[in-house]
Amino acid sequence: MPGYTGAGGGGTPDGQRVLVTGGAGFLGINLIRYLLGRGYTCVSLDLVDFSYPERSDERVVVVQGDIRDAATVTLAMQGVDAVVHCAAALPLYSPRDIYTTDVVGTRLVLQTAREQGIRRAVHISSTAVYGIPDHHPLAEDDRLDGVGPYGQAKIQAEMIALEERGKGLEVPIIRPKSFIGPERLGVFTLLYDWALEGRNFPLIGMGHNRYQLLDVEDLCQAIHLCLTLPADRANDTFNVGAAEFTTMREDYQSVLDAAGHGKRVIGFPAAPAVWALRALEKLGISPLYKWVYETAGKDSFVTIDKARERLGWRPVHSNQDALLRNLNWYKEHQADYANASGVSHRVPWKQGALTVLKRVF
Repeated sequence: MPGYTGAGGGGTPDGQRVLVTGGAGFLGINLIRYLLGRGYTCVSLDLVDFSYPERSDERVVVVQGDIRDAATVTLAMQGVDAVVHCAAALPLYSPRDIYTTDVVGTRLVLQTAREQGIRRAVHISSTAVYGIPDHHPLAEDDRLDGVGPYGQAKIQAEMIALEERGKGLEVPIIRPKSFIGPERLGVFTLLYDWALEGRNFPLIGMGHNRYQLLDVEDLCQAIHLCLTLPADRANDTFNVGAAEFTTMREDYQSVLDAAGHGKRVIGFPAAPAVWALRALEKLGISPLYKWVYETAGKDSFVTIDKARERLGWRPVHSNQDALLRNLNWYKEHQADYANASGVSHRVPWKQGALTVLKRVF
């Protein structure tokens, strides 16, 4: 990439300008802060307002607009050296918004990057592309079988990334496990609220399954490597997840222990819990969608050997580190979100019918 000195991963940004789509989201703001700390200039493109203190930093350019709008995407890419495509409509969005954002929007972003002469665009996918697998750990060449509109759209977006790679754009694809850390709300607010209120926390199944998470700081490290390493190492598809994780029961219990109320994780038989959540989802009164409740009681982890070997990626945080880093941040900012709710990772998700369950815990 022009402007870099030195070998891959250790190069100097030298005025590099990186466009981060979804820059006002949870991953976006963490990535922008990570890149600013390493000397980059960043452009944030997001549909929602960029309301962070970094807005006043002269190294941050804010473009508020839709990745589905060609003029907006072209404007955001002016003078850009590389792109990190984080923007996506999450599973609680409508199927139409998921398709038009995650598929049509991805095509527009990557195609525009190539047409603008940008050499590299890192695409953030998801391990949701594996669906509900029958074996573990999952490797990058395993079968893709997305569950629901989101999982299916993520597969289609990867196919677009491969098409653009075939046309000459360097498109590293990163498949992260569910990532958390400071400022991650969404579904994890359920765990933190119940823990801080001094309640036990229910699990689908007995919690003896191993469910790998990922700290957002470790994800940012992987993205940075994909931005800076030579194409023969970075222009590929990589799983990323925590290297250290125990069972779901143990990892979630660490949050309850840190909250200090002496509460416990309580497991429920998976089958009836899943049936109940299916019914609640159909009624529109549960924040949990199929991929969450269908996999929560099962093993879910990927091999990260390829990222380690090809990228030299070294995750720092365990599952418990990531959960507790986020808990500590949430305790300091909980009052700011007392009346907030939505369908993104920036805000708590409505607990819906689960508030009734909370009363008995």
